Amino acid sequence: MPNPIRATITATSKYLPEKVMTNHDLEKVVETNHEWIVSRTGISERRVVEDGQATADMCTRVAKEILLKRAITADDIDVIIIGTVTPDMLFPSTAALVQDAIGASNAWGYDLSGACSGFLFALENGVNYIETGRYKKVLVLGADTMTSILDYEDRTTCILFGDGAGGVLLEPSSDGDGIIDSLLFTDGSGGKHLCMPGGGSLNPATVETVKQRMHYIKQDGKKVFKVAVKGMADISLDILKKHDLSGKDIKLFIPHQANKRIIDASVDRLGLSPDQVLINIDKYANTTGATIPIGLAEAVEEGRIQTGDYILLAAFGAGFTWGSTLIRWGHSK
Repeated sequence: MPNPIRATITATSKYLPEKVMTNHDLEKVVETNHEWIVSRTGISERRVVEDGQATADMCTRVAKEILLKRAITADDIDVIIIGTVTPDMLFPSTAALVQDAIGASNAWGYDLSGACSGFLFALENGVNYIETGRYKKVLVLGADTMTSILDYEDRTTCILFGDGAGGVLLEPSSDGDGIIDSLLFTDGSGGKHLCMPGGGSLNPATVETVKQRMHYIKQDGKKVFKVAVKGMADISLDILKKHDLSGKDIKLFIPHQANKRIIDASVDRLGLSPDQVLINIDKYANTTGATIPIGLAEAVEEGRIQTGDYILLAAFGAGFTWGSTLIRWGHSK
């Protein structure tokens, strides 16, 4: 029997704004220091959008580069899915803005809110669209302009995040390669520990919500850290066991870049060596929905992924949301 149709990644791309904010820059606006930030998070610097630049702009740049790399036109795209918690506006969707910007006249699309797990959630949707046979080319992007919702008076959160975007093109494959499986979870009881209270229908923008700084990220760092370490490690082990694999079978582990200590704990549980792990949190900080697609694009650019390699992705984020995706890397188009 022929192999079933799988969704495979045929092109990747990333975009990081040119502006760099170092830990030393943050020392000038909040009570912190470079050594403290590095020792607790692994972050040395992060990227920041220019005035007037936002999530749709970054996504548009990623999408255009993917089209160029794949040598196709925007009219070839069937669906655009964007994982983000920082859309340009509540509506229209960022996907609609990107669809218009690249001229993808045959595509429909939408945004998906899964916080740091948003790209994995969006990827699962794209995979399902491809596997049905109904669609042939799906753009899946992850992007966040986190500096737009940071409180630079809160040193526990403003040091953690940066801006960026990444994405992939999914197409059908029948050679056995592609997205093998995903395990995805949500536990809404954790939502209160990492959220942005203002701006929705519960607390719409008013003078009072602005005064109370409700339109910024609020986080219980200790609680999130504890649950994230267990969540990312456990889900990664579960998906490997499900497919009779172990850490030694994985060519590259691309974890969500939230905190170097969380990554290290997950790596220890999986029994991986340093050369099996992609870490770029030092350069980009936590770009939320963008960390994994940025990592994928970086790995491809650096030649760290070859045909037939097993790639493991894992994320944990607000919601709480978490998940892991297993990929057997396919032939480049």
